[in-house]
Amino acid sequence: MAATVLAPTRDIDRGEWLALRRRGIGGSDAAAVAGLNPYKSPVMVWLEKTGQIEPEETTNEAAYWGQMLEDLVAKEFSLRTGLKVQRRNAILQHPEHPFMIANLDRIIIDKKHGNGVLECKTASEYLKGSWADDRIPDSYMIQIQHYLAVTGLQYGYIAVLIGGNKFLYKRIERDEEIISYLIKIEQDFWRLVEAGTPPAFDGSPASTELLKKLYPEGKPEEILLPNEAETLIREYEEAAEYERQWAERKEEAANKLRAMLGEHEIGVIGERRVEWRTITSNRLDTRALQNDHPDIYAQYVKPSTYRKFSIR
Repeated sequence: MAATVLAPTRDIDRGEWLALRRRGIGGSDAAAVAGLNPYKSPVMVWLEKTGQIEPEETTNEAAYWGQMLEDLVAKEFSLRTGLKVQRRNAILQHPEHPFMIANLDRIIIDKKHGNGVLECKTASEYLKGSWADDRIPDSYMIQIQHYLAVTGLQYGYIAVLIGGNKFLYKRIERDEEIISYLIKIEQDFWRLVEAGTPPAFDGSPASTELLKKLYPEGKPEEILLPNEAETLIREYEEAAEYERQWAERKEEAANKLRAMLGEHEIGVIGERRVEWRTITSNRLDTRALQNDHPDIYAQYVKPSTYRKFSIR
């Protein structure tokens, strides 16, 4: 089954493009909807699709440079593989599930073996471990499978420039089991979008950060919580107790290892290394600065506002 064209993108402006993106779940949304994107929660995608917030990835610095370097990555992939690639200047749509859309980086043109999908990425040196051996970050694997679902194609490649000086590319075969899973969860999610019903917040860092952004300051008012709050309070306190016990076990193991090291900084057993290094850092003594030079302190101190969560 070939994808249908939702809209051509060659001459549309940013406002039109954002409006089209709200009409379905794209490849960069798929992992978040599946709960596999540590930086983006399903609730954030829901807020974007319902027009309540603007997509974050369209405004940040990493996205900007990723777009600027996309052509370079595509050209290098073609040079190294000998495969021809071309742009597909359109937002594509699954022929049976119109809520699944795709804005592809490139199409691989191969008359002998069939066409495929090419996704171009850039990554910092800090993230190079995510690409070691045959690994591909889960969110990108899901993105490719989403594109294969929409287009009906059988394979894709992902090409990545890491740290500005290391280039990798990896082939990904179509996986019908993953695609079936994606169709189901994206279908369920899109029903929530159409109904105006937000998905539940989860425990991911993305959900935590989103809540901080949505509600940066609180009103000093008391409200009556729903009955389910009692269950959530119990879950929170039980989890906090488990966390305390495991943190104590972790620190006990660390202390026993520290005692084994004694005055030595490095210990070795098999292929493992235990390190207890001496680190020297320079820190500003703000209390002394405030006492000795209150005028200078007042000139540079900057108040910050945050919300502290607790249960009593």
